[in-house]
Amino acid sequence: MYSPQLLDHFEHPRNVGNLAGASAQVRVENPVCGDILELAIRIDNGRICEIRFRAKGCVPAMACGSLITEMANGRTVEEAASIRRRDLVRSIGGLPEASGHAAQLAIDALKAAVEELK
Repeated sequence: MYSPQLLDHFEHPRNVGNLAGASAQVRVENPVCGDILELAIRIDNGRICEIRFRAKGCVPAMACGSLITEMANGRTVEEAASIRRRDLVRSIGGLPEASGHAAQLAIDALKAAVEELK
């Protein structure tokens, strides 16, 4: 049902926790399913030099939270803002149709964090 990539990010999440001195910190929720994703980023010279997440929700939501941190880390703010839902879904090895909301939650959190920097 879930791809090996998704299960790996769920079982071994990357960049979990709080981030002291964050340049931006956001919390997004999916009111329909109850998933919550908190994302914190620190910017140095226009690049994301550190990123952390905390999630409460389904397996795909937690995995997508982990993956979005890997995809955005080291990128410029503009490059991170250009990450699309389809890029995340492809990198996670696909998502069941009923779990598409998990990728959107991660994208929404990243976009909210980028907006907070403006």
